[in-house]
Amino acid sequence: MNYRLDNVWRAINPDRLRKTLFDMLDIYSPSGKEEDIQLYLEELLTRAGFSVERQIVEEDRYNLRVTMGSGDPCLYMVGHVDTVPAWDLDEFGPKEKDGTIHGLGSADMKGGCAAMVEAWLALAEALEPAERPSVGLLLVVGEEENGDGSAFFLESSRPPWVIIGEPTSLAAKFAHYGYLEAGFVTCGLQSHSSLPELGHNAVESMLRVLLMLGNDPLFDRAKSEIVYSIREMRSSQAGFVVPDRCETWIDLHLPPEHDPTALQDAIRQIVANVDKTIPGLDLNVTFDFSSPGYNLGTDNRLAQIIREVYPRLGLPLQMDSFRSHSDGNLFFAAGVKPLILGPGSLETAHTPDERVLFDEVSDAARIYAALCLVS
Repeated sequence: MNYRLDNVWRAINPDRLRKTLFDMLDIYSPSGKEEDIQLYLEELLTRAGFSVERQIVEEDRYNLRVTMGSGDPCLYMVGHVDTVPAWDLDEFGPKEKDGTIHGLGSADMKGGCAAMVEAWLALAEALEPAERPSVGLLLVVGEEENGDGSAFFLESSRPPWVIIGEPTSLAAKFAHYGYLEAGFVTCGLQSHSSLPELGHNAVESMLRVLLMLGNDPLFDRAKSEIVYSIREMRSSQAGFVVPDRCETWIDLHLPPEHDPTALQDAIRQIVANVDKTIPGLDLNVTFDFSSPGYNLGTDNRLAQIIREVYPRLGLPLQMDSFRSHSDGNLFFAAGVKPLILGPGSLETAHTPDERVLFDEVSDAARIYAALCLVS
């Protein structure tokens, strides 16, 4: 593989990669509005001589799929082109300072997508058609919402492996946390806000429920492996009154060996008797989405290649669990083995200071190319 890999690495073009990333960051593509960036990527890949398939997810929303080599791909590079909404529409685009590229989606995950596209172009340029591995490139929509792009792909394709370019600072994540979304609703009784004693404040009840839940040892941040995060809270808005309804959503990320169903039961047990300490409490708890984690282990060909390649790139070798939720859970549930590996870090993803080191994006392109060559 070394001879072919050296040729492919020489074909990786930093100027082209930087332009692709900057062009992608300059296109606003929140979930549900991905068409403009898909048109850009489709044109880029078509101009390079590839036949690009559109997988229609819904009107004006589609994945892009490209393959090379013979037969069904043994591995797909998978990137999602959508982002969370912009914090400031005047400031979402790219800026570079001292080798760091800032901008919406730079880490999550347009940096990974640009690296995958560059790896793809380098493989095609450096190798004759007969030498090219049987791999695919899949650019999907909707990951930041419900994963509908990846779900659509999985209706007709189940490759043995995928590499998903979520931000991991180039750590190789062969294990993945599970995810559970919990919804809490408290109901009360409206009254004029100057006469709160005549009503029942649903927000106060919710705060007391959450305080009790957060103080449970199950969610002790210093000791528990379960990641507990209150994502959103809102109440009825009816003017100068005591609110009669409050809704809260909690994100829970579980280590691979934890069962989301068991956690649901534990939460129900914690709140089962809370009405004894909160008079008049009307509480409803639902679990709208859950997904178990997984651990693929590191005794596989992809892990072996990473152990060989990282020293050549001067990169530290780290293989642990991906702590967030991603399309990786969907792929694993469908019988596909997902490796999560990409430039950028979760620490800045979904924040106004999202950023990625360009050197990481370049190294990601080299790592993706090496992993494709084992297929």
